[in-house]
Amino acid sequence: KQWYQRRVAITAGKLTCEKLKKRVPLIGFSGGPWTLFSYMVEGGTSKTYSKSKKWLYQQSSYPVSELLTTLSNAIVDHLYQQILHGCELVQIFESNSEYLTPAMFRELLIPRLSSIISSLRAKLAPHNLSNTPIIVFCKGGAHSLTHLDGLGADVIALDWTCDPELARDFVSHSLQGNLDPCALYGSHDNIRQRVRDMLTRSGCRRMIGNLGHGLYPDTDPDKVGTFVDALHEISEEMLGSSNEELQSLYT
Repeated sequence: KQWYQRRVAITAGKLTCEKLKKRVPLIGFSGGPWTLFSYMVEGGTSKTYSKSKKWLYQQSSYPVSELLTTLSNAIVDHLYQQILHGCELVQIFESNSEYLTPAMFRELLIPRLSSIISSLRAKLAPHNLSNTPIIVFCKGGAHSLTHLDGLGADVIALDWTCDPELARDFVSHSLQGNLDPCALYGSHDNIRQRVRDMLTRSGCRRMIGNLGHGLYPDTDPDKVGTFVDALHEISEEMLGSSNEELQSLYT
């Protein structure tokens, strides 16, 4: 089953790359070790993730370290295969990291994320792909921005609760984010204004405009289009740059 799932992922990547024809980059992704761990223990989503955290507080009774290490190794292999078969950058999603205390976040998560990134780059080196950009997203991780900055990732993604202007004081790498996904329930004009407010605080350089988490199922696709168009239009206006310089920033 594991071999079949990997084969499906590889084939999907190849077919997508062929369809895209280099018009836009293909982004690969994986859940982070804690997020995968918590889904496995809980058997799905949860409001508290108390079963998973029980394991953390009773580590002598549960194989916490072993499972997190096994998941970390699997993530490295999964991202490696995605990059090898066409993905031009990858993102690691720790969507459930907000449920960890700052101390647990730094003790359990930071070392493993750092190991995933360094191991992935080492595995890609023989293929001259070790410089493939890596984005790390840790929901609720604003308390540890300096630690995230030291992971070796190229981009630190922010959720919508983090002030991007404040994040600039702690992160030397590029940022991604971080509009509240619920902002897309607003009017088209309101979305444009919120994008302007976001870019005013974050700046347009070393910044990937995005939402602060995923889209919700009932989001109007037209509002997504307004969001994307506003990012391009307002950033160009703010930069006041030539098309050549803007192109270099986007690429």
